[in-house]
Amino acid sequence: MRISERIEAAMDVAIYSGQHGAAPAKLSAALGYAVSPGGARIRPTILTSVAMACGDDRPAMTDAAGAALELIHCASLVHDDLPCFDDADLRRGKPAVHRAFGEPLAVLAGDSLIVMGFQVLSRAAGDVPDRALRLIDILATRTGMPFGICAGQGWESEDKIDLSAYHQSKTGALFIAATQMGAVCAGQEAEAWEELGARIGEAFQVADDLRDALCDEIALGKPAGQDDLHGRPNAVNELGVKGAVARFDDILAGAISSIPACPGEAALAQMVRAYADRLVPADARAPQHIPGE
Repeated sequence: MRISERIEAAMDVAIYSGQHGAAPAKLSAALGYAVSPGGARIRPTILTSVAMACGDDRPAMTDAAGAALELIHCASLVHDDLPCFDDADLRRGKPAVHRAFGEPLAVLAGDSLIVMGFQVLSRAAGDVPDRALRLIDILATRTGMPFGICAGQGWESEDKIDLSAYHQSKTGALFIAATQMGAVCAGQEAEAWEELGARIGEAFQVADDLRDALCDEIALGKPAGQDDLHGRPNAVNELGVKGAVARFDDILAGAISSIPACPGEAALAQMVRAYADRLVPADARAPQHIPGE
């Protein structure tokens, strides 16, 4: 089974667990709406790829961990789009959850997805509960305070932003979770995989800045120009398009060189490179016109 098929199957099982029985119909529908269509599923793909590179001796746990990570990510998108944060009308090319179901159900859907992520991990413990506990700890660390995506959102309310901490928690946190959780699923130690996740997260942030600056709403599937609108740091504003692309390439090279030794090291490097190439808009690598030339 391909990685994408494994992820979607695990997501279907997780969402169904929150919809069957005497569940409130609107909230049940909001759960499914919030996680589909799935987009790139890049975080669980990285997690699964790392697990496979390390042997993937517990594939059921890997699938559960990938679903748990994606559930947390989807929850963060639901909350990010709320009027109290980004006030975004679109997500993945369709109305944001709060536009489709209303704000109260959007808050509840996001909360439910977070709880569901940890529930999925606890139920996957099986004969290796020590791995499940480590997975839960990693995911909690990269979701809450002070190093998780909640901290990343919190930095936007500060008068002075620590840019390094902001980017590490806002974007890098779930990528660190992806690499570390993938290793733990396969019985490896998490610490050696932190640098890879941090570098992938940093590269993703620069690529996201490029897309935000260069792509329109249709291409993004969400509102464009959000960094300028909300006064957030942006690599394109600081470095220009060519400088941001060069920065992206430098980070990517560092990410690939940081991959710990493992049986699937070469395949993992290839996957990271392939995904990275898809992240940067084509316009960013096109020759830039200089007035007067």
